[in-house]
Formats: sequence, structure tokens, C-alpha cells
Amino acid sequence: MEFEGEMLEPVSPLGQYCNSSVLSISVLAVLEIGTPIDDSQTISLIRDLLLPIHPRFSCIMVGGVNEYKKWKKVEVKIEDHVHVPIFPSGLSIESYDRYFDDYVSKIALERFPQDRPLWEIHIIKYPTSNAAGNVIFKLHHALGDGYSLMGALLCCLQRADNPSIPLTFPSRKRTEFDGDCNRSLFSFVPKICSAIFNTAMDLSWSIIKSNLIDDEITPIRTGTYGVEFLPITITSLTLSLDQIKSIKSKLGATINDVVCGIVFYGTRLYMQEINQKSSNSRSAALMVLNTRMIGGDYKSIKEMLNPDNKMPWGNKFSFMHIAIPKLKECPSPLDFVWHAQKIVKRKRRSLVVYLNSLLVEVVKKLRGPEAAATYVFKKLNRSSMSISNLIGPVEQMTLNNHPVKGLYFAAPGIPEDYGVTIMSYSGQLRIVFKMVRKHVDPHKLKSCVQNAFESIREAADKFPPRKN
Repeated sequence: MEFEGEMLEPVSPLGQYCNSSVLSISVLAVLEIGTPIDDSQTISLIRDLLLPIHPRFSCIMVGGVNEYKKWKKVEVKIEDHVHVPIFPSGLSIESYDRYFDDYVSKIALERFPQDRPLWEIHIIKYPTSNAAGNVIFKLHHALGDGYSLMGALLCCLQRADNPSIPLTFPSRKRTEFDGDCNRSLFSFVPKICSAIFNTAMDLSWSIIKSNLIDDEITPIRTGTYGVEFLPITITSLTLSLDQIKSIKSKLGATINDVVCGIVFYGTRLYMQEINQKSSNSRSAALMVLNTRMIGGDYKSIKEMLNPDNKMPWGNKFSFMHIAIPKLKECPSPLDFVWHAQKIVKRKRRSLVVYLNSLLVEVVKKLRGPEAAATYVFKKLNRSSMSISNLIGPVEQMTLNNHPVKGLYFAAPGIPEDYGVTIMSYSGQLRIVFKMVRKHVDPHKLKSCVQNAFESIREAADKFPPRKN
């Protein structure tokens, strides 16, 4: 049992970087509710469901600016963490859409007070184009990575068809090395040599990219200092997961390959439409990768808290640079999918993802946590965009008997003009675009990504199904 004022475990290195003088990265998880929201039980639900999930929901971070920080147990005043905004009554759906967008932008830019636990819940009881109401969980990344936070969020939700049955998730079984156990030791020598070579090349490029080379100024990157403090717009595109799987099967790729190809192609089409020259500019995406040994579904919170588990609660992620393919290099829309497949597969066979994390640790030990946070800031700021994804449940869910029509997330606080987050839920794939307001045109960007999806789908229809 934890007591108020008790010091718990130290803050993880990544958790401390995410809540530093140069970075404050949060996660906005948005639940689109299908019926008018009754919030009369909010306080009791938070007390009974959210707070018991993990001690960090009742803790603050303590320690000096350049010290190693720890979690400290405090009394939680739930009322301080729940916000129910008041909008004018009797407006049109389009007007409430604008109010909702402005409100999301406002809370995305606000830093958490450091004298209370790093989470908030915002209940918007007004209809929008997508829902009868919205519930927004704003959770600081210092609490945990997307995998941990999504696991915590799902503890508050139930299956709509049968609340007594656990939610299920698409399989994430590894298939790349199936059958390797029957091969001789010598068959691994080329892979080992390739991994060593790729690691050396990727690590060198990552260090140079993070310290010396900025991406070019384009319609998706202004290079403005302090871009993370500018008002943002969040918009999204919903695609059929079955159609994505069909493209995947025909091309012998993965779902991630297909989605990255769609995003990269649509982004280049947008850049070309705004500025013809930028379609072949030097631009890179920073892909966020979970470094856990994940072989299946989300683990329960109890399993995450087990110290012997390979997937403990916390921040277990790293970054990987991927050059956004140029239009002149990809004459066919499918080339964007195959390019993503080739690059991601090659980089996954190197150790650069883990060495990047080790490199930040070296900076921390030599110069302190704030210097390490600055290094992470530069890595993010020098790239044109970031991409991260999460797997959501297969079934429809409810929140306190309110049906959840849609589920998506965004990550404000990252120093970039343009970021993409992707999440599956109940047969649909939600691609969310976070962009600096008045710099990136959300309607035009979404249209270009939709056109990219249609072009890739039509081109893939001409291919017979192939095995991965």
C-alpha cells in the first residue's frame, strides 16, 4: 500500500525527457460517444476505475531541473482533473465542430501543472459531425508509452455485446523468421553481417541527422522555432481495415507497409499541389517504434506490473528516421508501399532503434537529463513529420453504458508542424493528422491522402494475391 508523500520508483529516462524544460509531450485519446453523455457518475468512476490502475495516476514528479526525478504519492482531488466546457447552446453541427476543434487545440497546448498528477479528462457534451459527444483523456507521456496508456484506458471500457467477455485484438505474430529453427547455423551468417552493416550505416546517419542536417523548408515544415507552442488543427480520415488487408495480401506486404505507403504518397501529393518543387525535397519522417517484445495482444495491467514480464508498464519506445520517398523515385503509387516495406524491414534488421536509446542514455550520463532531453528535441525538430500507431480492439466498446463510435489519439507537444497517428478500431483504420493551424491545409491534405489510398487500392487490384 502506498501512502501520501511516499517516494515510489524513479521516473524512467524517457519519462523524464518527455516532461522537461524543452519537451512536454502528451497523448490525447478521444472517445467519440454515440449517445448524449450523462456525466453524473464521472467522479465515482474515476475513483473506482482509473486511479487504481497504476500508482502514477496518484503521483507527481519531484526533483530539480537537472536531477534524476522520482514519483511522489499525493492526494488526488479528482474535481481538479475533470473539465466540462460550456459552449453556446442551439448552434449548428458545423459551429460545434469549430468549437470542438478550438477547444482541442487549446488543451493540447496547455502544459500540465506540476503540483498534481499528470492527467485530465475533458467531457464535451455537444454534438459534432462524428458523435453525440466526446470524452478526451489527456495523459502525459511521462506516465507511460502509448501501449501502457492504451492498456489503462481499455480498463475503463467494456465490450458492447457482452461486458463480461474481454476485448480482443488483431494478432501481431511475427512471421519473418518462420522456419528458421530448421536452418543451419551458417544460414544466419549473411543476416548477421547484414545487420552489422545496416546498424553502422543507420547509426551514423541518425547521429548526423539529429545534430547537423535539417529537413528542407516545405509545405509541411516551416522550420519555425517554438512550433510546438503554435495553435494546431486535428483532422482524421477513416479507411476500411478490410480494404487495407486486401491491399496487404495482394502486395505481400504488412498493414504498416500499406498505411505508411498511403501516408507518404498522400503527403507528397499535397506537397506537390502546394509547391511543385517540394515533391522531391529532402524530407524525413521520424517513426515511433515500441521496443517491447510484443507477440500478441495487449497485456492486462496486472501483467504489466509484474517485474518479470517482458512488457512492464512504462516508456518503451524509440525513434527511427525514414526518408519520405520522392515522387520522381516512385513512378507507381505502389512504389510507395514497397519503398516503406523495404526501408522498415531493413532498419528493423539493424540495431539502430536500440542504439539510439543507448546514445541518449550516454548523453544523459555525461551531461545530465536536460541535455538528453534537448538531444531528443533536436531529433524531433529536424524532421518533417512523425508517425506512430496503435492497435485497437476488434469489438465495439462502451464507456459506462455509452457506446463508443470512434477512437483515435494524437500526440501534442512534439516540435513539428505535421504529425500522423494511426489506430484501428472495430474494423476501421483511423488516420489522424495533427498540423500547425494556417500553415498546413487540413482539407487539402486529407483529400490528397484519400486520393493516395484510392490510387494504391486501384493499382493493387491488378495484382493477384501473394504470400508475405
